[in-house]
Amino acid sequence: MNSFHSIILVDDDPINNLINRRLITRLNISPIVEEFLEAEKAIEKLRRLDKSLNTLIFLDINMPVMNGWDFLNHYILEFSERNDKIVVLSSSIDFQDRQRASEYKCVFGFIEKPLTPEKIKSIL
Repeated sequence: MNSFHSIILVDDDPINNLINRRLITRLNISPIVEEFLEAEKAIEKLRRLDKSLNTLIFLDINMPVMNGWDFLNHYILEFSERNDKIVVLSSSIDFQDRQRASEYKCVFGFIEKPLTPEKIKSIL
């Protein structure tokens, strides 16, 4: 049931990335799952990816240096030709964060941590 060419996890917490990678791998929605502890590294990866590839990005918003909002702003400026699905995956329960995320055309959804099979299936 591979739905995406690749999945990119952007979260500064390596434990979250490990758990999410294992969960996504078990669900078999992509043959490639990559983890990035820094948003800048994920941007570098996107620069090297063919823009026609179907990519799902799970993005934390609360990260040091470049946070999720900075990532989204950069994504809009540099990757307007891409058609990735970006899902904000955050521990934030603040309605304003959910509202702000919905204002980005490139954001496909907002999920509160932890990621679960049910939450993944709801966005697919």
